[in-house]
Amino acid sequence: MSRENGTQVQPSTAARDRLLASAVAYAEQHGIGDLSLRELAAAIGTSHRMLIYHFGSKEGLLVEVVKAVEAEQRAFLASLAADARPAPADAIRMMWRRLSDPAMAAKERLFYDVYVNALHGRLGDVNFFDNIVEGWVEVAIENRPAEQSRDEAAADARLGVAVMRGLLLDLLATGDRKAVNAAAERYANLYER
Repeated sequence: MSRENGTQVQPSTAARDRLLASAVAYAEQHGIGDLSLRELAAAIGTSHRMLIYHFGSKEGLLVEVVKAVEAEQRAFLASLAADARPAPADAIRMMWRRLSDPAMAAKERLFYDVYVNALHGRLGDVNFFDNIVEGWVEVAIENRPAEQSRDEAAADARLGVAVMRGLLLDLLATGDRKAVNAAAERYANLYER
């Protein structure tokens, strides 16, 4: 067993976390949806057997990469709420700038690729949809303004997830950054009112 931050970590958990971090980093730079598991393993300096051991399959690894990226984005939103306490419309704008950053495009394409495959049941027994919306709802409820009810915060979060994901899909499909940014700004303005 090794120690990380004063806690004991099982070697297989630490190895899994390192492999996942490497796969996420690789996805940020190159995307990974079209790679075979062997190609991905070689690219991140491991064997396909190790990836299978820790993630079960390529699909299992892809789902874990997407979940890790989603967790990063939710943590960013939570940090906005905790640190700066921007007005909700400004938080929408900041989140949109982060999500629509061209450096995120490979991760976004991977997200939609995995999402569609999950909808079609092509991921085997890997459950992709756990927390895919509810995680965002929980962040919104935890960081809602005092005057907003839990139900209102949950509904606003679901609407925000739908709008942001729709706008991201539009941006990836059309590449029309100017038009999609204008739509995102309109959404923030409508929310502000």
